Amino acid sequence: MPDTDQHPPVQPHLCVKGGSAALAFYQKAFGAQISMKVPAQDGVRLMHATVRLFGGEVLIHDEFPEHHGDGKVLSPKTAGGPSVAINVNLGSAADVDAAMEKAEAAGAVIVMPAENTFWNARYGRILDPFGHVWAFNAPLADA
Repeated sequence: MPDTDQHPPVQPHLCVKGGSAALAFYQKAFGAQISMKVPAQDGVRLMHATVRLFGGEVLIHDEFPEHHGDGKVLSPKTAGGPSVAINVNLGSAADVDAAMEKAEAAGAVIVMPAENTFWNARYGRILDPFGHVWAFNAPLADA
């Protein structure tokens, strides 16, 4: 079993186009804290970054077709859209609304406005400027 004292057992690894801009967006939109940042040798791209947000960790890197022989580690912008949504569980319906408003103010697009759902949760989705979908979810207070 892995040692999870330093890192959670599962870490999404997001490929983006424009790594430095992505880090700035995640800081502004989600309050992300950068715990590691490794620039690429070309001085332009981001080789690796670890960010802490919403109580978890996400790894971020730019596209590197020269290091991925199959050429299939692509950003959603290059691939033509996202293949997953990142679900963020929050504490309250108000937290969902606030997270979506903050993300939109930072440049995200709301693709599903927050609403009260049949599964008794407040739920909505945004598309970040780098092509990744983030879903925000919180249980509704008991009526």
